[in-house]
Parts: sequence; C-alpha cells; structure tokens
Amino acid sequence: MTEERVTYTHGHHHTVTSSHARRGVDDSAAYLRHRLLPGVDVLDVGCGPGSITLDMHRLVSPGRVVGVENVEQPLTLARAAAREQGAPEVEFALGDVYSLDFPDASFDIVHAHQVLQHLTDPVTALREMRRVCRPGGVVAARDADYAAMTWYPESPGLTDWLALYRAVALGNDAQPDAGRRLLSWAQHAGFARLQPSTSVWLYATAHEREIWGMGWAARSVESDFARQALELGLATEDRLLEIAAAWRAWVGREDGWFAVLHGEVLCHNDP
Repeated sequence: MTEERVTYTHGHHHTVTSSHARRGVDDSAAYLRHRLLPGVDVLDVGCGPGSITLDMHRLVSPGRVVGVENVEQPLTLARAAAREQGAPEVEFALGDVYSLDFPDASFDIVHAHQVLQHLTDPVTALREMRRVCRPGGVVAARDADYAAMTWYPESPGLTDWLALYRAVALGNDAQPDAGRRLLSWAQHAGFARLQPSTSVWLYATAHEREIWGMGWAARSVESDFARQALELGLATEDRLLEIAAAWRAWVGREDGWFAVLHGEVLCHNDP
C-alpha cells in the first residue's frame, strides 16, 4: 500500500478476490459490530473487492464510508458491487496506508482486515491510521495467524503448503503470523487503551471445504503466491502441483476440518 516495497503475497487472482468477496461484518468484523452505528464515518483500509466495506455501509448509513486499496484491480470489483447493491455513495479510491489522503481526524472508525500481515512496517501504518481517526474513535485490525492454523486429517502436503506460504510471506518482508502480534504492534504505535480478542473461521462442511480447499488448490499453481514461490527459489513447479493435489484430496475427505485463528484489536483513540 505504498511505493516502499510491499508485495501482496496472495495477489488478485480470481480465486483470491472471489474468496474475499464472500466476507462480511458477521464473519470478519464481529468484534467491531457494536461500534458500527448509523451516522458513523468509516475508512476501510485494504478494502479489496469491497464486501466488508459495503456491509459496514449497510449498518452505518447515512455515515460516510470509504474503501482504499493500493491497486486498481480490486477497486473495479468493489465499485461494480456498490452499483449492484444500490450504494453508489460508498467511495472506493486508491490509497497508501503509510500516507492516507485524508485530513487528521476524518473518520470515527479506521478498519483494516487482513492488511497488517502484508506490511513491512505495521506500526507506522497503525500510527497513520490513528492520525485520520477522530478522538473517541477506534482503529480496528484483524489478521490471521498462519502458524496457528490447524486441520484434520493430517496431511504432509498441507504441512508443506503452510511452510511454503510462511516462507514466501517472510521473503516478502511481511509477517504471516500477524494475529498474535497485533496487540504488541498497537502498543508500539502509541495506543494506551486496547481491546484484544480472537475469533476463528472454520471450514468443515462439504461446501466450505470445496470453497476453501479448491481455492487454495488453484492458488497454489496459478496465483501470485505460486509465482512468488518460484521467483524466490522456494518451490519447484512439481512441489506446487503436489501441494495442489493435497488440497484436492483434503476437500474429498468427509471428515476434513480446517480452522483459521485470527487476532483482533480495537485501539481506542482517546483524546
């Protein structure tokens, strides 16, 4: 989200954006819901295809809602979704989390979902998010913790996938295990009053396994993640094919179960 070196490990392959477009407040920002009241102004940093942004708009209207991204591709999807949902007043724009194009104290809530894990300097990003947050407002962040992900049944291929993903993210100067670090990062950003929490995504039904597992099977060979793994010298094409096959095998297991732990933090911008 800045011209400083930031590489989005997932990229914007259609399997990534379609997965992101299924997200909403209930499954991705429930820890923040009690603050999403009518008339509240919200900035959604790293909004992707805009599904969470638009769900927030539903709750805070007539408040102002703005989503920002560092590349145009997901914003095209977000604007199309806004038109389809009859919400043209929701703004989507290019933005840099290290230098947000808004005056001080512009929003009541500044939100970032699965963003800080991809940044080289999440503490500086949190400080910039605080700058545009009004006194009495909150900066809200939620990130997955890859090292804490767990699944059943055991699968050497999925174990290899996790090791490879973490290596690629670290090779991008990012932090895949961000969830456990959010509280510390917020403290270093200068917030004094913090509310940490956790929540979990679970994929255990046949439909959920199909969405999650087949999505990762495709990402493992087609997405920017696969390209980066090859360019960084961390994987061969054969290894990626084996990982994709392991995902497809997991999808076919009736007892397949996959849990994604998230860290969350509400950072109160006390006057």
